[in-house]
Formats: sequence, structure tokens, C-alpha cells
Amino acid sequence: MKHKSDISIAQSKELIHIKEVAKKLKVTEDDLEMYGKYKAKLPLSLIDDAKIANNNLVLVTALTPTPVGEGKTTVSIGLTEGLNKIGKQATVVLREPSLGPVFGIKGGAAGGGYSQVVPMEDINLHFTGDFNAVEKANNLLSALIDNNLQSKTNNLNIDARTVLWKRVIDMNDRSLRDIAIGLGGTANGVPRQDGFNITPASEVMAILCMASDLENLKERLGNILVGFTFDKKPVFARDLKAENAMAILLKDAIKPNLVQTLEENPAIIHGGPFANIAQGTNTIIATKMGLSLSNYVVTEAGFGADLG
Repeated sequence: MKHKSDISIAQSKELIHIKEVAKKLKVTEDDLEMYGKYKAKLPLSLIDDAKIANNNLVLVTALTPTPVGEGKTTVSIGLTEGLNKIGKQATVVLREPSLGPVFGIKGGAAGGGYSQVVPMEDINLHFTGDFNAVEKANNLLSALIDNNLQSKTNNLNIDARTVLWKRVIDMNDRSLRDIAIGLGGTANGVPRQDGFNITPASEVMAILCMASDLENLKERLGNILVGFTFDKKPVFARDLKAENAMAILLKDAIKPNLVQTLEENPAIIHGGPFANIAQGTNTIIATKMGLSLSNYVVTEAGFGADLG
């Protein structure tokens, strides 16, 4: 968990209303989808490709992941505070933290000391529900796969031994990595080996971070390879007609989240794929959002980014 001094610093800071943070980006209150006083979603309509090319992107990264982290988030936030201090218009754009590491040795992902994004406890826990939406979309596809294995109508002839798709849960729960499902008789499905990944390791998370808009998200979700038939033909999520329902579950998660730093500068937090198995950065949408609204965007490539 966070060091006690980090928590006390964040808790003692009087936060300004998120609409005041938005004003620094020239975003009106009408454009905000507010989650209380200190968090808001930004509509994708604010992205302006014409402005992006004229602004500057700074990437902070480190080579080797360690149990306690390398301090990339802290450096990114501190650099953003410094740029604003010398008169540059800067926004930090970061990934959302996973619940599992928050309750482990590594702690949260809201920075540290006086280099933090706030409200820290919200960001490190459920935030605006994006991780929950990714989890639900992922597990919806899992349910559709197992339903198809069980079904006598519209059966795709999937070989259960070839199913690549795992369920996810946003917790470090090693006992769920390899499990047997479908036990207990014919009413409970087809017995097979399965398992859970942690939510940031879901392909849905990686797809969310690569998508350019809702239609592109839907197309990418449909292209997910879930397994093979007994004839060794590939089966995709679109064959299960899963992409529309999955995209609907992600319709709010695709919008970036606006919060603030301890020095009341804008911070956009969105997406959270691990770098040792995916791209390890925030969403393309969030980075474009930052570059549409600020002269400087500071972002990070998260731990193990060298593996990519």
C-alpha cells in the first residue's frame, strides 16, 4: 500500500472542483461527464487531430521491473508539475492502476510524496469503473464460449481443448490461474481446463488502449481469436456475435478520465495494460486527448516496457 506520508499529504490537500481543472484545458462544464466533484469523463469529440501535430509528447520509462516499481509515475507527475511551474501548459496522461498490486508490495499508481494525482484513494480503487467494464466484457465472451460448447443449436464445433480465452479478475489470486470448470453434471456445462488472468492482462484491455473510437473498438473485439474447431479452423469473437455486447459494456470505459495533481494541474488517467504482456501505456485516445488540449503531454510506458 501507499506510504503513510503519501496518504497524509494527499488527504490534507484541498482539491479544487474538476470543472476548474477542465477550465485550464479550455473544456467547458457542459462537456464534462462528472463522477462527483473531483473526477470526470471527457467526450471523444474533444480530440482534434489538427492540434495534435503542433504539440509535444514526452515519454517516461525504465528498463527492468522491480517489486516496488521504478518511480516512472512519480517522475511523470513531477515533470508535469515542473513544466507548469515554468509557464508551459502541460498535462500528465497515465494508466489506471490495478487493484491487485495496490494491495500488494508494489502499492498504487498515483505517484508519491508531493508528486501525486488525486483523489488518490479513488484512483487506486474503483475510480470510474473502467476496469470493471473490461472485466465484464472479457467474462461475457468467456460465458458465450462455454454456452456454445454446451449448445445444440448454432454450435460452432469448437474443440474445448483449444480454447485460448481465459476469464479475468482484478486481483492477485494465484489459486485461480488454473482451474477446472463445467463440473457437476450436464446442466453445468462441458468440463474443461480454464483459468483467470488479472484484468490488465486481458486482451480486451489491450484492445481498449489501441482503439480509435467505438466502431474501431467493436471491430477489434470481433477479431479476438478464441480457439479452433475440431477441423482446426479458427473461431473468432465475431463468430459468437460477441462484439456488439462487449462494446456496449465498454461504451463509457472508452472515454478518458480527468483528475488533478496536487498542484491542481490536469491529469488524464485511462486504460491499464501490463507492459510485460501488452503495450503497457495508457490509451491512444487519452494521449490524443491530452495532445489536443495541452502544449505538452507527459506519459509513461509501464513496467517491463523494454520487453515490447
